Amino acid sequence: MVVTRFNPFREFKEFENKFLNHFPTIAEEGGISTFQPSVSTREDESAYHIEVDLPGVKKENINVDIKEHKIVISGERSFKKERKEKDYYAVESSYGKFARTFSLPEDVDSSHIQAFSKDGVLEVTLPKHKSEKAKAKKIEVKEGETPSPFEAP
Repeated sequence: MVVTRFNPFREFKEFENKFLNHFPTIAEEGGISTFQPSVSTREDESAYHIEVDLPGVKKENINVDIKEHKIVISGERSFKKERKEKDYYAVESSYGKFARTFSLPEDVDSSHIQAFSKDGVLEVTLPKHKSEKAKAKKIEVKEGETPSPFEAP
């Protein structure tokens, strides 16, 4: 007979491991599977860039919208792989909706935002406003007190 120490949480941990390994990246929302695509962001001098990994998502199923000073990237993926052989038939399918929302920085020129999809990666380019750098300016120092803002100069 082997003596083992009682651990009241062992069964919970085993259940959790089995559950998480069975559904690694899919969640249920209203009976429709959803997925959360990976996103990378970066910034350079002229623009912000958002790259979204969307393998198996067709360009027609991707939406990029601007709402209330936010950019919403959403869509739906559907994948069906059918394999027929002499004595074998298999169908694999995967589907789901996704949506990612990002606040737009104040310096984004929203009228020139562009989005491109290639090889399962969506890249959204958010150009910055072209602002002129403040020119150097000499301010004259005057004698006397600062005038009241309510008095006429």
